[in-house]
Amino acid sequence: MTDDFLPVLTDIVLTPWGLAVLGLCVGSFLNVVIHRLPQMLERQWQSDARAMLELPEPQDSGEGVPLSLSKPASRCPKCGHAIRWYENIPLLSWLVLRGKCSGCGTRISVRYPLVELATGALFAACGWRFGAQPTTLLWCGFVAVLVAAALIDWDTTLLPDDLTLPLMWAGLIVAAMGWNLPLKDALWGTVAGYLSLWSVYWLFKLTTGKEGMGYGDFKLLAALGAWLGWPMILPIVLASSVIGAVIGIGMKLTGQLREGVYVPYGPFLAGAGLVVTLAGSQHVLQWLGWA
Repeated sequence: MTDDFLPVLTDIVLTPWGLAVLGLCVGSFLNVVIHRLPQMLERQWQSDARAMLELPEPQDSGEGVPLSLSKPASRCPKCGHAIRWYENIPLLSWLVLRGKCSGCGTRISVRYPLVELATGALFAACGWRFGAQPTTLLWCGFVAVLVAAALIDWDTTLLPDDLTLPLMWAGLIVAAMGWNLPLKDALWGTVAGYLSLWSVYWLFKLTTGKEGMGYGDFKLLAALGAWLGWPMILPIVLASSVIGAVIGIGMKLTGQLREGVYVPYGPFLAGAGLVVTLAGSQHVLQWLGWA
């Protein structure tokens, strides 16, 4: 049975087209993660705070309804229309519904299909970059977490430990299994990633009295180091600066960047990690003249 399954896996699922379809489905799930995970964490923090302060649970908070990544079923936030399975087909359903709720006609954000489309494209790019081998699925998982983390940070200025820490440990485990890069490179990549931004954070805070970034950024760069190795830390930081500058200029020209508005750094780090991953470490070092 295994011998029959592997050709199917490599010839269909692990091709760029097969991974693109898988990415569309994963992207649909990522939309749920991006929307619900911050709410779940906020509920947990409030519950923990009330428990520590010995405060009663509020009667009308609505927190009696369990919230997870699977429950309750998706509904229109305006009319409460339950999303049927055929209205939840990645990309296709949004197009058929013309971007509107079938119950009340409320517009559905275009970001939902864009996340699905982007995840599908990134999965296909992983198939092209790493080839039809089982470890490509690991890189697809890596990409999926980066997409979710980047958009959650953009929306909330929060990089959840629930995403960054498992991503970091997964990178170290993959290296320890010999499926990616030497464990030594992954370990020092984790250390260099964390300490580099940690040092910048404290230098900035001691000289200005302000906080320029959050601890989630340290953990995300540590995770990128675990997957890509210590030589990629500086290229990632440089690429994130370029991406941040481009987006910042675009926001300034469109009036979205105003004084006092905080722009999170996590999405730029995640974007730089994706660029370095898909370009390949060797190519990046050659472009920089380091190899």
